Amino acid sequence: MEEHLIGPISDVLYSYVLVYLLVAVGIYFTIRTRFIQIRYFKRMLGQLTHSRTHDEGISSFQAFCVGLASRVGTGNIAGVAIALTVGGPGAIFWMWVVAAIGMATALIEATLGQIFKVRAGDGTFRGGPAFYIQRGLGSRAGGIIFAVLLIFTFGIAFNMVQANAIAAVLNASYAIETGWTTVGLVVLAAPVLFGGVKRVARIAEIVLPLMAIAYVLLALVIVAINIDFLPQVFAQIIGGAFGLTELAGGFAGGIAAAMLNGVKRGLFSNEAGMGSAPNVAATATVSHPVKQGLIQSLGVFVDTMIVCTATAFIILVSGPEIYDPSTPTRVEGATLTQAAIAQGLGSWTVSLLTVLVFVFAFSSVLGNYVYAEINLFFLGAKRLIINVFRVAVLVAIAVGALSELTLVWGLADVAMGLMALVNLVAICLLGKWAFAAIKDYHRQSQAGEDPVFIADEAGLPGTLEGDIWVRRVVDPAGVSSGG
Repeated sequence: MEEHLIGPISDVLYSYVLVYLLVAVGIYFTIRTRFIQIRYFKRMLGQLTHSRTHDEGISSFQAFCVGLASRVGTGNIAGVAIALTVGGPGAIFWMWVVAAIGMATALIEATLGQIFKVRAGDGTFRGGPAFYIQRGLGSRAGGIIFAVLLIFTFGIAFNMVQANAIAAVLNASYAIETGWTTVGLVVLAAPVLFGGVKRVARIAEIVLPLMAIAYVLLALVIVAINIDFLPQVFAQIIGGAFGLTELAGGFAGGIAAAMLNGVKRGLFSNEAGMGSAPNVAATATVSHPVKQGLIQSLGVFVDTMIVCTATAFIILVSGPEIYDPSTPTRVEGATLTQAAIAQGLGSWTVSLLTVLVFVFAFSSVLGNYVYAEINLFFLGAKRLIINVFRVAVLVAIAVGALSELTLVWGLADVAMGLMALVNLVAICLLGKWAFAAIKDYHRQSQAGEDPVFIADEAGLPGTLEGDIWVRRVVDPAGVSSGG
């Protein structure tokens, strides 16, 4: 089934539809917002550093970390290596380009998630594409379709794949039996998942930044040791991106392979436009929707420009004995990254990389679960159903660690592709709401105010129902008691 039906559908969806559509939407939002990801980059950093825990719900920083937990996974270590082997060094340039335009898309969809969010019973908020499709476009059916696709893709399929990756790396590095890994994963995941969105947010805000910083520092040390290779690395990336090295007698792949693989790696790593990150962006308690839009846009930068680039530089400075652009498929995937790190710092780093892969993959499991729970809430699931789903996720983790997942991965690819198509249509139709919010944010910022979003004063293109974005008392930190 997978080989004869799912595979071809996935190939067409990703190679001929989604890549071009995601890029086109990113360019549109970049131009329409006048390159907001560049103009407001300093504000993104400022918003992140001023984010704090909010007693009533989830802080901006916590939501940022949960979103990053889902984005940053084994793909940042193995996926970038695959892009290099298939597309050559030039793929990294196109990965940067697509992340830069994707930052605008991420800002728009996260802002929409905030505008159309709803209040949950525990004092936190829920939102995302399913919510803005229903509330903004008036389509309950469209919201249900999106929610079902996401629940299967992130709640079940992707968690199976991440568990499988963890089991594989532990078995390869330390010969740990898959059965023991399965038990360990379930024992670790259960108390976190049953704690719900708030507990996942608390775990993510501690673990994810530490591991990401550790990985980037590892890359910086390796680059510093091999600093003489750096000019050559940039020459390979720029030359490969525009086919200059091939003309000079060089690398495998060519400009088409570099562009396609770099674009795909960037898009599917940072998830901008895919409809996943807005789910957690909507949970944050902020005084203005654009504040969280800026933070989620920064998440794209961190995922691709920092973490994925760290992997690329680790490999490219390792020298031709590890990675030779003229014969790039000699070593592939995570094995290539592992070999490059060992070359740079010694064999002891195998243990460190194993820990990093484990944490990245496990944090992805937690982030993926949050997305799914939010969409269960949209479907009206009560506590019993949510608890049953938590058990189902634990079963999926166990089965994923123990099984070959070719069919599951293929189905997940198609489901995520369809999910992205639904979201892209929605954010293009609803873009005017986000543009109005950005204009309101800019107006208040220019006046020297800490922006506070009041729905009936923001110049929105329609009436926003609900009691969240209404006038209310704002505390000294600028956080609305309702937003």
